[in-house]
Amino acid sequence: MRIKFNKSLLYFVFISLHFSSLGQSAIIGKIIDDNNIEIDSVKIVNLTNNTFSLSLNDGTFTLEKSGRYSFEKSGFIRKEITLKANQFYTIQLKLNPSILSEIIINSEAIPKKLKLASVSKDIISPEALQQSNRTNFAPILNKVSGVFMQTGALNTNRITIRGVGSRSPYGTSKIRAYFKDIPLTNGSGQTSIDDFELASISNINITKGAVPSIYGAGLGGVITLIPQNASFNELSFKHEFLLGSFGLVKNTSNFNFGSPKHNILTVYSNTKSNEYRNNNNYNRQTLTTTSNHFINKKNELSFLASYVNLKAFIPSSINENTFLNSPKSAAYTWQQAQGFEDAKRGIFGVTWHHKYNANIKLFTSVFSSFRKAYEPRPFNILKEKAFATGLRSRILGNIKVFNNTMQWTVGFELFNDKNNYRTFDNLYEDFPEGTGSVEGEQLSNFKENRSYYNIFIETNYTLSKKTFVSVGLNLNKTSYNLEDHFPESDTNPNQTGSFSYQTMVSPKFGISHLISQNISLYSNASHGFSPVSLEETLLPNGQINPSLKPETGWNFEVGTRGALLKNRMQFTASIFQLKIKNLLVSRRLSNNQYIGINAGKTSHNGIELETNYVLIKSKTSKLNLTANYTLNQFKFVEFTDAENDYSGNDLTGVPSNVLNIIADVDFSNGFYGNYNYQYVGRMPITDSNSLYSMRYNISNFKVGYKKNLLDNLNMNIFFGLNNIFDEHYASQILINATGFGNNAPRYYYPGNPLNYYSGIDLNYIF
Repeated sequence: MRIKFNKSLLYFVFISLHFSSLGQSAIIGKIIDDNNIEIDSVKIVNLTNNTFSLSLNDGTFTLEKSGRYSFEKSGFIRKEITLKANQFYTIQLKLNPSILSEIIINSEAIPKKLKLASVSKDIISPEALQQSNRTNFAPILNKVSGVFMQTGALNTNRITIRGVGSRSPYGTSKIRAYFKDIPLTNGSGQTSIDDFELASISNINITKGAVPSIYGAGLGGVITLIPQNASFNELSFKHEFLLGSFGLVKNTSNFNFGSPKHNILTVYSNTKSNEYRNNNNYNRQTLTTTSNHFINKKNELSFLASYVNLKAFIPSSINENTFLNSPKSAAYTWQQAQGFEDAKRGIFGVTWHHKYNANIKLFTSVFSSFRKAYEPRPFNILKEKAFATGLRSRILGNIKVFNNTMQWTVGFELFNDKNNYRTFDNLYEDFPEGTGSVEGEQLSNFKENRSYYNIFIETNYTLSKKTFVSVGLNLNKTSYNLEDHFPESDTNPNQTGSFSYQTMVSPKFGISHLISQNISLYSNASHGFSPVSLEETLLPNGQINPSLKPETGWNFEVGTRGALLKNRMQFTASIFQLKIKNLLVSRRLSNNQYIGINAGKTSHNGIELETNYVLIKSKTSKLNLTANYTLNQFKFVEFTDAENDYSGNDLTGVPSNVLNIIADVDFSNGFYGNYNYQYVGRMPITDSNSLYSMRYNISNFKVGYKKNLLDNLNMNIFFGLNNIFDEHYASQILINATGFGNNAPRYYYPGNPLNYYSGIDLNYIF
């Protein structure tokens, strides 16, 4: 609902100044999407006389008469609004999850319709984000074919895309992630997204495969979190209260202030949970603020800031006997040490968007981030401080070549982070049971300086009205410097040194072709790489291994996407092969010591299928069915670790196949609901393939009711059940775990049994 003219002095002053310069009584505005990107060719219909006009290339429009207007474009939800003369309007259109193939992908190097993309791309819409309780990324990401997120706890996760990253012992690596333009991947290639507040995210864009882009050339792909933006012309406050099993209590507050050209959104959340297992308490507070400012026709500014304060206890993995008979138990040593993670994290970024003319645009972002962590573990206590800064800038343009359009972009990214980490002896065994971790003498003191630069260029050429070619190139140079500030001794060799590998050149070539108005074929060949972390280069004698090489790979893919049955059925299908060489393996030497080795090659062959069908669409109800299927045939082509030859074995830590079926229903009387079924095939736990996890089936559902209590007060109440049939399964696997001291290996993180959540949110528009 738009804020009325006489309710805000700020609006009065702004609009008066704006229209005094125009000297005419007209309706002027701009049409944007949820990401504040201009939308052209929007059909604007005067509902009184049924005349219409179209928005221009920059999303602007001018209308002569006051009245009721509709704004319509395929891929977006139709919007009606009453417009008055002598006012400026910013009209925001929301994505239509039923026709995503028609929308413009603005997170790409060059914006294009999803159906014309030559790479495998998925968009998780705002509606899809609402289908769970929004406390965990896993149920959301796992609905995307080719993506698999294992979760041992809310703060213990590992994401793989097409099998890449499955061999990381802890956390996510070899996959790049960004929060808008701010990297969430550190200088060593480690990525963490699980501590961000889902209520502050509008949608998630996922590019699968080793595809060089403006976000680098990661082997697995790129996950881009698009933050929520405030609505223009609106002042509102929203609060959601959620409670659930295992002591879950969550409060989320959302404050929106929007004028015709400026807006600001602040989201605060506080999540507490005891979680299912022992030593598993979780407490997180987040604060996220975004603002957008249309300075004039040529300049826009946006600001983004996020702060997270997290304290989460760690139950760790357990052995098979405990998993089967006492899954609530924590690992004995982690229970005795009362191990936990206490972390504070913040990011800040400013983006300037400048239009030189109708054909040339400049995007420049400056960003910084910090992380401060304290983590008592059974084998030591870690204290860590990290600070990163960076700059991204690119120019986007288009020209005519042989009377056809060529879009191009060229730019760079500079990134540097400094990480100071120290370890201390943990003396918990020397104190009475229940004391928990006690800090002892210092064991190490390191300072890392990690930096890289990316230079990228990409062109999209319209070969004909139906055929589009994309060519790109990414250059990356990464280097590390390590300072060892701990006194040198026979048992503690000085590990000071530096490491830098050759410039990585990653090309890509893609082509898409429209075989009809709504169906396209695409194919691509692309190169990617995964950086070597400094920890992996260190040898036991303290020296750096200069012969270690980054993992590199080529991705080959063919696919199709489109719409049938008058756009009621959307579909995508792809077949891919990713070949990786110089496979990096973390060889475990002791309970907390690893070294990195290049151990061979892997082959990732797979099929991904997705479909979305609007089965029922009437004035009173809508029923949407979604299904996706992933078939993985991932193998070690050559893999020798010490005296063991695992060539020909299945790749560790990846399920053989995954199936998701989702039914989503919405009624005009306010009731809604969804049901999600997921099947996960078995996965190898050891490189020798001597042990596999059990396949499992998970079912979740959510029902709710929305109602307008007053003209300006909206209510939404909901209830959900997860793991309806109380399946006993492992939600995360620690591959190749080793038992120490005659103890059985601890492979398993138990998944949550049957659990519920319920909540209410109220949205008041002033």
